Amino acid sequence: MSGHSKWSQIKHQKGQTDARRGQLFTKLARELTVAARMGGSNPSGNTRLRMAVQKARDSNMPTDNIERAIRRGAGGAGGQVQLEEITYEGFGPGGVAILVHVLTDNRNRTVSEVRGVLERGGGKLGAAGSVSWLFEQKGVIAIEEADPKKVEEMALLAIELEADDFKVDGDLLEVYSPLEKLETLRRSLEQHQVPISRAEQAMVPKSTVLLEAKAAAGTLRLLDRLEELDDVQKVYCNAEFPDEVLEQYRAAA
Repeated sequence: MSGHSKWSQIKHQKGQTDARRGQLFTKLARELTVAARMGGSNPSGNTRLRMAVQKARDSNMPTDNIERAIRRGAGGAGGQVQLEEITYEGFGPGGVAILVHVLTDNRNRTVSEVRGVLERGGGKLGAAGSVSWLFEQKGVIAIEEADPKKVEEMALLAIELEADDFKVDGDLLEVYSPLEKLETLRRSLEQHQVPISRAEQAMVPKSTVLLEAKAAAGTLRLLDRLEELDDVQKVYCNAEFPDEVLEQYRAAA
C-alpha cells in the first residue's frame, strides 16, 4: 500500500500550494458551514466542527474566514446555507474504485459534472454501494520524519497510544485509528513532540490495486480533475501507483 500512502501525502502537499489556496479555502469553508449547521457552532460539543476547524488551521486558513463560515452555518452571516452531502461511487482506469464526496446546492449539476469527468477520464459512475464496501472510515494521522529510526519509534509509540495500525513509506508514517479516537490520539502524539503534518477523517481502502504505468498516469489525471470540481470535497481511491509515476506527478505539480 506504499504507493497509495505516498499519493495521499503528495496530494496533501499539492493542495497547500498558493495556486490552489483559494479553492482549498472554499472547500474548507463549506465543511465548516455544514458541520456548524448539523451540530451547532461550539466546537467543544461538535466533534465534526472541531475536526474541521483544526484542518482549516492546519491549512493556514485565516481565523476571520473560519469564524464567518461557522456563523453562516449556525444561521448568521446571511442565514443558513443549504448544502447537501452526497458520496458518489465509480470506477477509474484499470477498474480502480473511486469515492467522490461532495457538498452541493444542486445535485443534478454535480452528478452531471462528476459523471462527465469520470467518463472523459476512462472511468464510469457506479451505483450506490458498488465500491463503498471496499473502504472503511478511519482517522488518519500523517507524520514526516527524515530519520528512519525515529519513524520506527513513532510507529511503536502510536501503537502504545492505542492506534489501530500504521504504515511506513520512507520518511512518511501514516497512523490509523477509529474515528472517535482520532482527536485523542493526535493530542497524545503532539504531547510527545511528534511532528504531525495532517490529521483527518478518511475512507481508507481495505486493499489496493497496483496499476501499470499508463493506467496509473491516467488515474492520477482523473483524480485531479475530480478534485478541481467546485462541489467536490474529497476523493478516495484504492489504486496503488508505481513510484516512478508518482515522482513524475510530483515533479509536474
